[in-house]
Amino acid sequence: QVQLVESGGGWVQPGGSLRLSCAASGSILRINFMAWYRQAPGNQRELVATIPSGGSTDYAESGKGRFTISRDNAKNTVSLQMSSLKPEDTAVYYCYAKILSKDFGYANVYWGQGTQVTVSS
Repeated sequence: QVQLVESGGGWVQPGGSLRLSCAASGSILRINFMAWYRQAPGNQRELVATIPSGGSTDYAESGKGRFTISRDNAKNTVSLQMSSLKPEDTAVYYCYAKILSKDFGYANVYWGQGTQVTVSS
């Protein structure tokens, strides 16, 4: 069974930095696309950053210039380096991936369980 597990969340002061990681495991043949989403209380889940298999990256305007997404294909991981954090960055951050596995003949979408990021004084 393919699973995504996030780690690295926690509390940080405004202006601080935090690095989130997501590890995919299971009978993985190919990870076509990976992304980070976040959801704050009372808000809908929103896209933070994306990184397809081609290696290009895209960022939501809210994190542009402050966040960096990267992936390690050998380890089946994706990371999100966050700097200059603001209180409005407080949310549960979720890993997302579209993965072709031995379990199915087509790519499926998977979500991690989420990791809490709290930015406050």
